[in-house]
Amino acid sequence: MAEAANVVRLLLGSTTLWLSLFGSETASASKAVTAHLAAKWPETPLLLEASEFMAEESNEKFWQFLETVKELAIYKQTESDYSYYNLILKKAGQFLDNLHINLLKFAFSIRAYSPTIQMFQQIAADEPPPDGCDAFVVIHKKHTCKINEIKKLLKKATSRPRPYLFKGDHKFPTSKENLPVIILYAEMGTRAFGKFHTVLSEKAQNGEILYVLRHYIQKPVSQKMCLSGYGVELSIKSTEYKALDDTQVKTVTNASVEDEVETKEVQGFLFGKLKERYSHLRDNLTAFQKYLIESNKEMIPLKVWELQDLSFQAASQIMSTPVYDAIKLMKDISQNFPLKARNDRM
Repeated sequence: MAEAANVVRLLLGSTTLWLSLFGSETASASKAVTAHLAAKWPETPLLLEASEFMAEESNEKFWQFLETVKELAIYKQTESDYSYYNLILKKAGQFLDNLHINLLKFAFSIRAYSPTIQMFQQIAADEPPPDGCDAFVVIHKKHTCKINEIKKLLKKATSRPRPYLFKGDHKFPTSKENLPVIILYAEMGTRAFGKFHTVLSEKAQNGEILYVLRHYIQKPVSQKMCLSGYGVELSIKSTEYKALDDTQVKTVTNASVEDEVETKEVQGFLFGKLKERYSHLRDNLTAFQKYLIESNKEMIPLKVWELQDLSFQAASQIMSTPVYDAIKLMKDISQNFPLKARNDRM
């Protein structure tokens, strides 16, 4: 029994080694080429892309969604990417039906709203952001990342130029527009965003300010955004050339074509048989044959006598043809009726 067990172990070990070698050879022999296309900007958070999807639905849904995900990003540190993805869909499902959830999934798959997030990131870079701030506000050209300085900067805000607002800016719902504007640059879902949002939304509800949100990611990831919907094909061209004498091939081809023409009827003449019987007139018959073939290509109006009983002649030809070829012949006659009527005289 001990010897048998040793033999089995030896066989299993050999089999495992052989499979591992086979797998490595297969992998090394693979000629597959994979490629991906990356954008110039870093990968953007799905939560921000989901908010832009909500904004397209309505401004009201955007702010409702924002309230439910104020500090959702903290779960990203403890959850897997897939779990975090499902959590975002679950939060969005509170405001969307199944159809729009599927559209949101599709938007995620092609990263449709990533350029919008990058646009806000570029706008924030032009401010520029204060050093070491996870989030900051701009109050009529004045910057701060401290909440306790907002009240101070608001006092003389109206004396400074009013900031330009873009079409894609997210404005907190308010009944008044002629108010001091506070633009918050922050990443939705973070604690820094949550603190600023609580203060600014309260002031906006009290009619003190016009609250505008723009996405800002303080520390973008190093990985570039991979673009979906692009395919790459690798074509390998053979540079092997072969010398071939085509004179013989051409001669054989011409001979076969000529034999095929000889067997066909040309406007009622069987030139193959005529050339056999009158071999001394072969050149004249060939010239006449070419003339008839060329004349077939001209669409000359039919004579009156050529139009007599055409339908009967067509039906007669079709009925006299074997069953398997009848449909093919009927199609040929119907598609080339004038030519058939003149050349074949049905």
